[in-house]
Amino acid sequence: MLGERIREIRKKKKMTLEVLAGEELTKGMLSLIENNKAKPSMESLAYIAERLEVEIGDLLEEVSTKELREVLEKAEKLYNLDFETDKYKQLIALIDPYIEKLTQGYESARLLEIYSRSLYHKKMDGWQNFSDRAAKMYDEMNLTAKRASIGIFRAMEKFVEHDYTDSLTILLRERAEIESNHVYIDPMTRVDLDYNEAILHFAVGDSDSATMVMESAIHFSKEHRIFYRIDDLYRLAVAHALMTHDEEKKTHYSTKLKQYGEFADDVQSTLFHELFNIISLINEKHEYVKALEIIDQYLTDQKITEVYKIWFLLEKGKAIYGLGRFNEALFFLEKVNIPSWAHHPFDLSLLYVTDTYKALCHLELGSGNDAIKFARMAVENYSTLTNTPFQDFANETYNKIMAKLEEHLPNVD
Repeated sequence: MLGERIREIRKKKKMTLEVLAGEELTKGMLSLIENNKAKPSMESLAYIAERLEVEIGDLLEEVSTKELREVLEKAEKLYNLDFETDKYKQLIALIDPYIEKLTQGYESARLLEIYSRSLYHKKMDGWQNFSDRAAKMYDEMNLTAKRASIGIFRAMEKFVEHDYTDSLTILLRERAEIESNHVYIDPMTRVDLDYNEAILHFAVGDSDSATMVMESAIHFSKEHRIFYRIDDLYRLAVAHALMTHDEEKKTHYSTKLKQYGEFADDVQSTLFHELFNIISLINEKHEYVKALEIIDQYLTDQKITEVYKIWFLLEKGKAIYGLGRFNEALFFLEKVNIPSWAHHPFDLSLLYVTDTYKALCHLELGSGNDAIKFARMAVENYSTLTNTPFQDFANETYNKIMAKLEEHLPNVD
């Protein structure tokens, strides 16, 4: 209760009733307030808070702003840990005792947001309600970037389930709500919304809308000299050009990606530029030896993480297949698994081709049943995605293998 909270803080500060009452309140009135027999006006409450050197919110809440800030500091450190496997369980345990007291202010909103995301990652019910509470607070405080991050998270929930249509619908709805409630959208938030909208338009196969939003975001980012997400946008643009066989744009945006990597000393941009170059050497130019020289430089680099190693292992398997070393190609292709972070059709299209090359290797080695198995697996995986040249390649390979095996049925193992 309010009165008990005032008395508790007063005693902690070793203040008497007379000292706290000062010149604007009487000792008797203050006693009634502390015993919850009188309700102070907002002016009196502000006066009491000033005398106690606390915020009004600290009197109205059972937990002080200082305490919430300390809890939030712990939560942020834990939330940002990359390799703590049980961090979401720990975050729920940390925030749960305060959950009903999180009613106003940035600290409350952020704790609710982290709590909701932790529940989501632990596959626990009710995360949406806490997300709604956080979103409402961010709206009230006009914290547009934070509100947008919630909208994007809600959309990405469906994205990771490969429900791309629902994901796009949610993002567009969230964006419309944000733009109607917030008069000013800061440049970085706008680019964030544009980038996520573009990847979702691509995911559902609406390349025209995706390209329009993507190129608008690139222009906007450069025009405002923030260069925020420019590397992500360049990668997206190169991937789209790769899927549509647009050599001019692929070269243009790949060069931009390289230049950004050199300018910003951004390893990720440099790696993906090299990866796109390698794909071109293998798929289009058939320069397998040259591609392998570049691939091996990166695979022997101890700084390359598993995230990037998967891509280079796949391309190594493809290049070795091109050189006719089928057993060796299988060795590297079998090291490629679809990582848990891969959800976009562009990424999946590039990775699903692994099974197609496995099928081709088995065909050359005379293992007909394995060739059919992997060829069919690739076709089935691609069937859930929008059409790409890689899907066409998988279908053509499956038909080729079926036709070849039908010609030589006695040789099928």
